[in-house]
Amino acid sequence: MLARWKALAGAALLVIAGNAVADTYPNKAVRWIVPYPPGGSTDILTRLVAQKMQEAWGQPVVIENRGGASGIIGVEAAAKSPPDGYTLLMTANGPHAINPTLFESLPYDPLKSFDQITLVAKLPMLLLAHPSVPASNVKELIAWIKSQPGATSYASIGNGTPSHLAMEMFKQMADLQLTHIPYKGSGPALAAALGGQETLIMFDSVLSSSGHVKAGKLKAIAVSTAERLPTMPEVPTVSESGLAGFDAYTWTAAVAPAGVPKDRLDKISKEMVRILNLPDVREKIAGQGAIPGGNSPKELTEFVGVEIAKWGKVVKAAKVRAQ
Repeated sequence: MLARWKALAGAALLVIAGNAVADTYPNKAVRWIVPYPPGGSTDILTRLVAQKMQEAWGQPVVIENRGGASGIIGVEAAAKSPPDGYTLLMTANGPHAINPTLFESLPYDPLKSFDQITLVAKLPMLLLAHPSVPASNVKELIAWIKSQPGATSYASIGNGTPSHLAMEMFKQMADLQLTHIPYKGSGPALAAALGGQETLIMFDSVLSSSGHVKAGKLKAIAVSTAERLPTMPEVPTVSESGLAGFDAYTWTAAVAPAGVPKDRLDKISKEMVRILNLPDVREKIAGQGAIPGGNSPKELTEFVGVEIAKWGKVVKAAKVRAQ
């Protein structure tokens, strides 16, 4: 009997000791990998949340930008890191939802290689047209494109990007003939659309393009998301304008290498959701032309699965391959 009580007491001490260790997290710097160069929307959103985490936890949250190869370099580095909660990844729909179909093989699996934490933000796009295009809404734009089959070209910020695939989705749903002209980034693609010679239409982020719309240099035909934007309530959605069910946007989400202890993962998730619901944070995210997130790990896991299927269907139908 005495031996049994000693064993039980020892087990209890181990549990208490384990909880004590867990309660100290984080007790050192947390590394947050961003699979893109500094300055982009993913990087800006990461730094916004990281600053608040650092203030709450009293430990540094260090941003590590590891861009390249459509986000694969940074995502792979995160996937191969120890699952201890001290390495996080701010991923996006490119690496997490588009790459699985775009590439024949990847050094990571978006769902199996990571513990999902929370959706940080959705970044809507605008369907844009040069002022010379004789259309002010989706139905008129579709009719104009169909009146000259194969004669209309559209710009994108790169092959396989959300900008490209959103237009492919639009093209497939409306049964259009369009020629894709990819550019290396938003700046060159917008310049082409603004010039109105090589390309006349495109999808691009609200953040990058809204200034040109306000200046009258481009027309905002519609918003890509299923709901209108609070910041541009006068612009209808593609879905309500004739292509019911159209819903396309970029997004960012926080994840961690698979296998993080549950108590740590819960702590990280709750802290991020708390931050994403702070009024000043929501205001700053909206200022980036984005919609704040803040869902649960389970909800994010389900969301990613739906996104992989959605974009996989578009990629396969358009026969897009990585370049």
